[in-house]
Amino acid sequence: MSEESNVRFTEREALFYHKTIRPGKIEIIASKPMATQRDLSLAYSPGVAVPVQAIADDPATAYDYTARGNLVAVISNGTAILGMGDLGALASKPVMEGKAVLFKRFADVDSIDIELDSKDPEALIEAIAMMEPSFGGINLEDIKAPECFIIEQTLRERMKIPVMHDDQHGTAIIAAAGLINACLLTERRLEDIKVVVNGAGASALACTALIKSMGVRHENVTVCDSKGVIYRGRSGIDQFKSAHAIETEDRTLTDALKGADVVLGLSVAGAITQDMVKGMARQPIIFAMANPDPEITPPDVKEVRPDAIVATGRSDYPNQVNNVLGFPFIFRGALDVHATAINEEMKIAAARAIAELAREQVPEEVAAAYGKNHSFGREYIIPAPFDPRLMEVVPSAVAKAAMDSGVAKKPIEDFDKYRHELKSRLNPTTSVLTNVYEQVKANPKRVIFAEAENEVVLRAAIQFRDFGYGIPVLVGRTQAVRDKLAELGVSDIDSYEIHNAAVSEHTEAMMAMLYGRLQRRGFLERDVRRMVNQDRNVFAAALLKLGIGDALVTGMTRPFGQTIREVRQVLDPKPGHLPFGVHLMVGKQTTVFMADTTVNERPSPEDLVVIAKETAAVARRLGHQPRVAFLSWSTFGNPQGRWLDNIREAVAILDREEATGFEYEGEMAPDAALNPKVMEYYPFSRLSAPANVLVMPGLQSANISAKLLKELGGNAVVGPMLLGMEKPVQIVPMTAIAPDVLTLAVLAASDVVA
Repeated sequence: MSEESNVRFTEREALFYHKTIRPGKIEIIASKPMATQRDLSLAYSPGVAVPVQAIADDPATAYDYTARGNLVAVISNGTAILGMGDLGALASKPVMEGKAVLFKRFADVDSIDIELDSKDPEALIEAIAMMEPSFGGINLEDIKAPECFIIEQTLRERMKIPVMHDDQHGTAIIAAAGLINACLLTERRLEDIKVVVNGAGASALACTALIKSMGVRHENVTVCDSKGVIYRGRSGIDQFKSAHAIETEDRTLTDALKGADVVLGLSVAGAITQDMVKGMARQPIIFAMANPDPEITPPDVKEVRPDAIVATGRSDYPNQVNNVLGFPFIFRGALDVHATAINEEMKIAAARAIAELAREQVPEEVAAAYGKNHSFGREYIIPAPFDPRLMEVVPSAVAKAAMDSGVAKKPIEDFDKYRHELKSRLNPTTSVLTNVYEQVKANPKRVIFAEAENEVVLRAAIQFRDFGYGIPVLVGRTQAVRDKLAELGVSDIDSYEIHNAAVSEHTEAMMAMLYGRLQRRGFLERDVRRMVNQDRNVFAAALLKLGIGDALVTGMTRPFGQTIREVRQVLDPKPGHLPFGVHLMVGKQTTVFMADTTVNERPSPEDLVVIAKETAAVARRLGHQPRVAFLSWSTFGNPQGRWLDNIREAVAILDREEATGFEYEGEMAPDAALNPKVMEYYPFSRLSAPANVLVMPGLQSANISAKLLKELGGNAVVGPMLLGMEKPVQIVPMTAIAPDVLTLAVLAASDVVA
């Protein structure tokens, strides 16, 4: 019985992917300005002489003045490419480029692939060792055994930077994490389990060594190669295999597996049969990690041993042992403390951190990436690679282990700060909103989630509570919400507060309040009762109006315009304020606030002034010095045209005020507001730097621009954030995922959009 991967493509597609746009998968981008002669003088001659001398005087400053501290070399000679064998150094380049991409994608580690055309271990050692001044770490890849053992061990002894052969230790670390959790689920202790390792190559022997370091007894581990059990006295085995030989009467894999608790397969497809599995102990733990096809497929195992826990190396089966869970984050932690090595303590710390993460509530990103729910259990003992928490959890554990074991040259003083920095490396929105999240944690609120039967909304609500931001108040049919909570793996369902209009104790109070508001607007009492009983937005807004919650999040199931109309049946604008929306565009280096993108179709000059002031206030509360540009298709009257008067009058109103507390200018086109070169044509402009608050002239241009930037730009987008209501309300886009909903819930609970 076998199943093909659910990720399918043709050879043509694979070649097309690697060839189009530009050949390969990586490029080098300058991290400093290179626009002017002065920039070039600082980057190269003569300015570069200054850091050169500083590094010559103190080599440690290379981490301060160069990219070395975030640069890893991915090195191969192509003697063991994937499962394809010895195809040569040049053929390994696509794989090494791919590894470099994974380093960047998952841990913001820069890497360069280096393919060395030699099979001589000594030549490889000399070549790699000479590169030490260039890199902060060395990732060895696709080098065959036993040469890989010699190369790695010698380099670790010679070099004072981290060196790791990922084919060995990457697999070992993830497998060890899975083994920890599988033993937990089957109520086993590592020191008691009987393990069979089928395979004696690089990854198999690394797995064996690591689990022994973690407590599995040497005499309880049987290693098998293609000729059978490696036992004491067997001839023809090298020093690396003989280190794991034991006294045993077993001579075949079938013999070894009788009564075994665990088998770690790192060999070839079909090596383990159903009959072998039948003879294993209760609740056997079977890691069939041969790629692309496992030693035995999960369906074949389940057919004869439904009590088994099974892991493979494939993404289309549960419990994928995937190296990407380890190596990017291990190097991230090692680089950040300027570690001189990646030692056993750091690898064990990584395995334990990964295991612990799998036991936590699974966030929306994971479900979105894989199209299904995950919760800790027999089919989820290893986190998925797209779990965003890996970046925070694993490097922190590795860095701490490096410090504790004495290989860190730059210890971390504040781990809370370090974890925030890790999150911000990959998600700039998190960096911008860090203070907001911390403020809400310190002052948790009750946030009403109006569409709690929706899975995305419910995931956000669960995270809102689990992360300590406050209490989610769930609106929906009681049993439907409870069923969905159960599907998402929530164990304490009774602890969640659910409000159902059909049985709510607040319905009569809502009726009285809402009928008093709407009876002179054409609504009969029966109309109001129907709205309260049947419209979740009205019911949720009424809960907020009555003080049952502190803030409201809705919008997933209806268009923005309809949602805000329903909410405004219950809630008014804040006295003296104007409801409007702001999109927050967060890039690597810039953050821009764009308004009004959701509410006011043709804002008056007075409306534009309010929008400018309120958006500038939000920017300031998020740590930015506001610089406001009133945008137009015309820049200071060029070209001339209609529909400019309201923009000019808004600027004039601000001019007549004594003090605004922020820079502003207009009317101006986007390039005149954002591009420093274009700004030079207007020396009279009052903006001292590119604008970060963009006030749009009307809803059409604003909404179109925001959605275009979201779809085509490379920036993270927060919002739209709704401002100006009497109570905090946020309306999420219908296309939002749980992190978007969670962010707006936190913002609603904060004073940022108050």
